[in-house]
Amino acid sequence: MPSCTLCGLETPQPPVTDDGADGRFCCRGCLEVARTLDDASAADAETARDALAADADADSVPDDAETAYLAVDGMHCATCEAFLQSRAQESDGVFDADASYAGDALKVTYDADRTDPSELASAVSGYGYRVRQRGADVDESATLTASVRLLLGGFFGMMVMVYYVPFLYPVYLGGAPLLPFFTTSSVAGQYLLWNLAVFAGAGTAIAGYPIFRGALVSLRARRPNMDLLVALASGAAFGYSVLVLLLGGTEVYFDVSIVVVLVVTLGEYLETRIKSRTTERLRTTTTERAQTVRVRTTDGVERAALESVDAGDRIVLRSGERVPLDGTVTDGEGAVEESLLTGESRPRQVSVGDAVVGGSRLVAGGVTARVADGTERTLDRITDALWDAQTTHSGVQRLADKAAAVFVPGVFGLSVLGLLAHLALGTAPESALLIALTVLIVSCPCALGLATPLAVSRGIRTALEADAIVTDSNVFEHGGDIDVVALDKTGTLTTGEMSIEDVAGDRSALRAAAALETYVDHPVAEAVCEFATADNASVSGVRNHAHGVSGRVDGDEVLVGDPDLFEAREWRVPAALADRIDDAASEGYVPVVVGVSGEATAVGLAADTPRSGWREVVSTLADDHRVVVLTGDRAERAAPFRACPEVDRVFAGVPPEGKAAVIDRLRERETVAMVGDGTNDAPALAAADVGVAVADGVELTTDAADVVVTAGGFDVVPTLLAVASATRRRIRTNLAWAFCYNAVAVPLALLGVLNPLLAAVAMGASSLFVVANSARTLDGVSRYRARLPFARARSRIERVVRA
Repeated sequence: MPSCTLCGLETPQPPVTDDGADGRFCCRGCLEVARTLDDASAADAETARDALAADADADSVPDDAETAYLAVDGMHCATCEAFLQSRAQESDGVFDADASYAGDALKVTYDADRTDPSELASAVSGYGYRVRQRGADVDESATLTASVRLLLGGFFGMMVMVYYVPFLYPVYLGGAPLLPFFTTSSVAGQYLLWNLAVFAGAGTAIAGYPIFRGALVSLRARRPNMDLLVALASGAAFGYSVLVLLLGGTEVYFDVSIVVVLVVTLGEYLETRIKSRTTERLRTTTTERAQTVRVRTTDGVERAALESVDAGDRIVLRSGERVPLDGTVTDGEGAVEESLLTGESRPRQVSVGDAVVGGSRLVAGGVTARVADGTERTLDRITDALWDAQTTHSGVQRLADKAAAVFVPGVFGLSVLGLLAHLALGTAPESALLIALTVLIVSCPCALGLATPLAVSRGIRTALEADAIVTDSNVFEHGGDIDVVALDKTGTLTTGEMSIEDVAGDRSALRAAAALETYVDHPVAEAVCEFATADNASVSGVRNHAHGVSGRVDGDEVLVGDPDLFEAREWRVPAALADRIDDAASEGYVPVVVGVSGEATAVGLAADTPRSGWREVVSTLADDHRVVVLTGDRAERAAPFRACPEVDRVFAGVPPEGKAAVIDRLRERETVAMVGDGTNDAPALAAADVGVAVADGVELTTDAADVVVTAGGFDVVPTLLAVASATRRRIRTNLAWAFCYNAVAVPLALLGVLNPLLAAVAMGASSLFVVANSARTLDGVSRYRARLPFARARSRIERVVRA
């Protein structure tokens, strides 16, 4: 069948064409967009679809594979991810594994006939990692918590410094000990030094256990990491000092051994606190979001909490929505996409009698499904999908990971070369060994490793404080470069809560319209369903179109939608109704035409209003970005936004696929953020560099977006973009500091300018700088919040009133 040049939908016969635009289109909206965007190419759209199909076919995981999300205790660096992934992949029955240090989670795709999550958890646990099924209790008695390890290590560290400050430091600096009777060469002095060895060894072992374990893991995973370098530095300082004591010497560096470990442990502890606050807020936000479904009752269709749905209840699903519970189709037909569960991207056709699985998504049509007995609710599956997106590594983080992997062996090589060079130049072996030790100590891969994740964690937390969940950390890469902000109109710039104000023609026709609109996600559909009750009408053959829906209701063919849909389908519209349609458009109403058996019988007049404060938000966005508006409605309905001087362009009459095509064309020249709230915005959200789902966006919109706004409206977007830009600046500052510090400190250590103690202090200061810098309030964010208090307040008042 002929397809639209812009969006790929089936075109009417004859298709919509015009001399000013090259191609064949499904509607006037696509034609106008193509003309504005300089002739969208059908070949480009086909190439993109082929690429997507190739990516889907590249997945080698069997269709019947299952996925488990396991919680992991004990992860503290990127090497932990690689190690746990390799251990999981070695387990019998495992096809793939993906670990996330940021989320303390392990995603495993496995063969249910050969293993199960509990067996996988046992198989992967070990080397200090505890892997368990989510929700399982944590046995804190099995190991010391980070805070206890830090306290015990700090206690032994203080015991070490109690000896160093009054006795050893004065001697090392060429003076006398504070107590005149003390000498390091005396029996009392030797006793004190061996006490230091015991205290430093105990403190280093207790506080540094995860570090030494991480070093062992990095060797086994063949991925040198910062733990290996820290372990080498601390272990070398301790070993060197013990050797000095055995040879009768007195200048020992037990203080360096424990200080290095304590500083790194303190940095990791602060990092963990930042991360845990972020993840806990994210966990609370995702699990406490209201989960509701439409349940068909004898009185019609009603909203109900997901947890209140019982086996045998009939739930109504619209195109684009997640199937919340396992069930069987009792009415309607459509196509479900089950990639979240099976990895298969091709939709499966379903009709009456077919089973649908919770967690799959209805991508076409509309169905009613009877909930199965003993079904498992899918709140956790949806939340896990969000967590899975949260754990992706940004390009900056991947660059830092690669740099750290090269940095560790590089520093070790420099240490060895420094030792050999100084020995060749005639430096005393003891001094040459100290220089090599100083190189190991002063280098700071910790700052490099912490630079990106801590800054991203701070950005995520700041976004959460603004009621926005960042589901893809790449937002912090692209968010600072946004050139164009594309805003959906209905539900974003407007309240999205429409109502039928009047009906022309046969009012009873709205009952049939409501039966079909039950399966459509759009504010106009909601308005029709509120105006008329579908009761127990028999519905079949539901099919969604660019501007409406069709199907059979009680045996009659029914069409509901925009006047353009009736024109494209060649359904007759009586003159009286056509006149009312023309008047409705000029009066600012949205005409909803209802037809039965080839002829329009009624027109419902729906009304929507712009959100309070939308001009202030658009004005704020226009200060730094170009603002465009996308809408599927007619141009008349977008007139208030076209008249706004801050709006650069309005694209009207654009179907969902057309919105995605507009975004693709804009992205050819600029970086684009798309803001929308409904299922019909999902393709555009996925196509944009940054997709923001606002307000009450449904599950499909959430899946497609990079950011989900959990409260309020699009007034959060200026703050969100400011957070993204500030976070990227923070990442760059951290990385610049880490690289510059090492570029200066390592050569100084090689030249012998630093001693091990100064090196330990410098290394610790570098790590703590990155931690403290990441924990600071993001610069430039508060000014955006200050400019929008009234708009935000009005938005909250509107929600309270509507509730």
